[in-house]
Amino acid sequence: MNIKKGDQIKMMTGKDRGKSGAVLRVFPSEEKITVEGLNLYKKRARPKRNGEKGEMVTLPRPVHVSNAMIVCTACKRTTRVGHRSEGEKKVRVCKKCNASF
Repeated sequence: MNIKKGDQIKMMTGKDRGKSGAVLRVFPSEEKITVEGLNLYKKRARPKRNGEKGEMVTLPRPVHVSNAMIVCTACKRTTRVGHRSEGEKKVRVCKKCNASF
């Protein structure tokens, strides 16, 4: 999977198409990611103490990786990810401007 925690992504499909945000969590086995402020759903939370009221909480749900594209930090455009070896390290590279992530 080419997207990692902390990457800036842009949604390409779905109800949040065109919006962008940072990746909060990655689920490699399911090929899904959770993005800050996108794909939000409301959940009802029970009261924690006696006499307190329950509340509605908005939580981000995971989306499939294929619905998002990574945004290059150098050229600020959505791009695909390439790989290049620098010494003994394998580095992710922007396909449009060849800058490393």
